[in-house]
Amino acid sequence: MEVALIATNHGGRWGLPKGHVHRGETAEAAALREVAEETGLTGEIIRHLATIEYWFRVGPSRIHKYVDFFLIRYASGMLRPQEAEVDDARWVPLGEALHLVSFERERSVLSRVADLMSDIDPR
Repeated sequence: MEVALIATNHGGRWGLPKGHVHRGETAEAAALREVAEETGLTGEIIRHLATIEYWFRVGPSRIHKYVDFFLIRYASGMLRPQEAEVDDARWVPLGEALHLVSFERERSVLSRVADLMSDIDPR
């Protein structure tokens, strides 16, 4: 199993695609849209994996963010990073992705995927 990861922060930070939910949009629709925007890939949601929360800074402001992660099965598209927000995008084997991601919370999401692999239809 491979995972599509994105690099930000001038290629120094690797992680899972994520973004904001627009008004009136479901978390599932936002996840599919953000993956498509940031990686060029489309897919279908298999299941919800986790919700994480964290704080980050934008200038002098602290932002509180909640992120829902979903297991998404690849359907189509060519991997290409979104020029405005993403420095790189790569398919990475799941075991390697566990070591490459920069944040422990995203590592725990990938660990959950590894634990669930035996239950997933490999289509």
